[in-house]
Amino acid sequence: MSFPNYPQKYRGRSFLNAKDFWKYKDEIGRIPEEKPPKGVIICYSPSLMAHIIKNQAVIKVDYVFGDYYYLLEEFNKKIGICGGFGIGAPVVSILIEELSVYGVKTFLSIGTAGSLQKDLKLGSFVICDKAIRDEGTSHHYLKPEKYSYPSEKLTSEMVKVVKDLNLEYRIGTSWTIDAPYRETFEEIENYRKENVLTVEMEAAAIFAVAKYLNVQAGALFTISDYLCEDEWQLHFHLTEEHLKTLFIIAKKTINSL
Repeated sequence: MSFPNYPQKYRGRSFLNAKDFWKYKDEIGRIPEEKPPKGVIICYSPSLMAHIIKNQAVIKVDYVFGDYYYLLEEFNKKIGICGGFGIGAPVVSILIEELSVYGVKTFLSIGTAGSLQKDLKLGSFVICDKAIRDEGTSHHYLKPEKYSYPSEKLTSEMVKVVKDLNLEYRIGTSWTIDAPYRETFEEIENYRKENVLTVEMEAAAIFAVAKYLNVQAGALFTISDYLCEDEWQLHFHLTEEHLKTLFIIAKKTINSL
């Protein structure tokens, strides 16, 4: 059986799309007054989002993506941040679809990832240059192949920012899977031998949706747990400061574009 199930899907026209939904919102008077920013940071950590709202000058914007969208005043409202909406490829794909209709052209995803390599230190910064498509969402946007890829321009700009901040980082492949409790020993060992650095739940779909919509997208992680030994080693509670650094990297990157 192929995936998606209908083999001619890529020739087909969507029955509904985000433009239809945005038109409906306009008809009922639920379109934001604020202009779209040039880029949006996608944030999955509730604690980081709470920290940003408390400590940054932000403006909450209604009628964009639920109650989860803010603008940063720091850059004259040219950078937005969206967080608190959940995790996983399907929800972040809907987010990108709707924000792209709003007018956003750049998306930078920041969050934690599990390490597949023993030499990646806890809290290390990893810039993703390709992602293995082991989730379902990306296959409804692009024809099947092993990887999806971020924007080269956005990724290169992230590298420059990280270097300017004098931070240690790695750049490499991530394994995107939307079934975290079905990551098998055999898969982990296989991807470790392929020198895949991390595992997470969104990057491959983000890159695929962005390519389909002709917008820019990138992904940046900090290491929060290890899948390198015979047991899962969790250190999520130690990542707070590293997540804050991801936010700094992300806003500097978007601002520099």
